[in-house]
Amino acid sequence: MKSPRCAIVVLGLLAAALSAGCQRETGSGPTEVSGRLFVFNYRIARAHYMITLRRTGVLPDPAVAVATFEDPRGGAPLVTRTKIFPFWETIVLESPPIHCVRKDRPYTVGIRILDGAGKVVQAIETTAISTVDQTVLTAKPLVVGPGYAINPDILREDGSVDYAPETGCPI
Repeated sequence: MKSPRCAIVVLGLLAAALSAGCQRETGSGPTEVSGRLFVFNYRIARAHYMITLRRTGVLPDPAVAVATFEDPRGGAPLVTRTKIFPFWETIVLESPPIHCVRKDRPYTVGIRILDGAGKVVQAIETTAISTVDQTVLTAKPLVVGPGYAINPDILREDGSVDYAPETGCPI
């Protein structure tokens, strides 16, 4: 009788250990997301993602962060690779320029922290949400030249600024 009871106890402990492993939060590891935002640079008429990570533990040296950003225009995701220096307490990940950002729409971002051998140390899945549409940007830079003169290409005949909408954006 002791053998079946022992087997049940062992199976119960094994099930508890496996379920505890499944409860591990995605992204737990040597960093945590401390900021997610869209940066709209009005001067040069460009937008991009900016994700910041805060170190919460030891990172291998060398290490890199591979970030995969959803392209708001559609199509393949945008991928960046950023070297992480051992003395960084904050890691800033930026996307290439993006277009067609919509207000209040969640865009997915995946981050993988890799060691020097390419082994995944941490994987993070998050979203970024903009509080404004990209229509706040002009189609061309606001200023030109070293004196930051107003760009004549963005002015209409009546002197107002032309906020030309992006073309080719998904609805």
